[in-house]
Amino acid sequence: MTKLSVNINKIATLRNARGGNVPNLLKVAMDIESFGGQGITVHPRPDERHIRYRDVLELKSIVKTEFNIEGNPIRKFIDLVLKVKPEQVTLVPDADDAITSNAGWDTIKHKDFLKEVISEFNRNGIRTSIFVDPHLGMVEKAVETGANRIELYTEAYAQNFAAGDRDAVKIYAECAKLATSLGLGVNAGHDLSLENIEYFKEQVPGLLEVSIGHALITEALYLGLETTIQKYLKLLQ
Repeated sequence: MTKLSVNINKIATLRNARGGNVPNLLKVAMDIESFGGQGITVHPRPDERHIRYRDVLELKSIVKTEFNIEGNPIRKFIDLVLKVKPEQVTLVPDADDAITSNAGWDTIKHKDFLKEVISEFNRNGIRTSIFVDPHLGMVEKAVETGANRIELYTEAYAQNFAAGDRDAVKIYAECAKLATSLGLGVNAGHDLSLENIEYFKEQVPGLLEVSIGHALITEALYLGLETTIQKYLKLLQ
């Protein structure tokens, strides 16, 4: 079964809109786990416009499933991850002012930088995944960074699937096969939803984990959080 890690950034965004502690981020994380979620993902950014660095520290003490911290490996982020020591860190090359992640790593251009950062995480026993576009060349070079996994950036798949193009998944399947042959684990995330997740899971071999936030929380507004998580788990079996 492909594991479901729930990104709770949108919960923090809602909380921050009023300046208080409603909804309670820690309680939501615990509820997600009780509803069957197999991981909690957060993506703190330097301006802390949703997840705050303090949130990450507090979550570490209550998350009982897999804790995944995503972000651009600036020094402040690296220090946070080393302090928390989550089960997984996912490196994403997003700019400080990015609304959301919009590209994967160029594993050729940034290979030396990634090797240096990843070696630090590896020495501390933290599994490292790197965000990559569905490009065979980027996947092939990812193994040279020392990463344990890749996370395939699935925005293009989601957009094309919504337009009726199911062939858009083929390059993701090819990338997953190549990654597995190189000894890399395969994760995926970005714009995956109840509408498109089942087909992606069926077509992409060796998919270990998906990280879903925006779509899942949006769907939960209509279906409820517990029902939404249960629907994802059923589709990922």
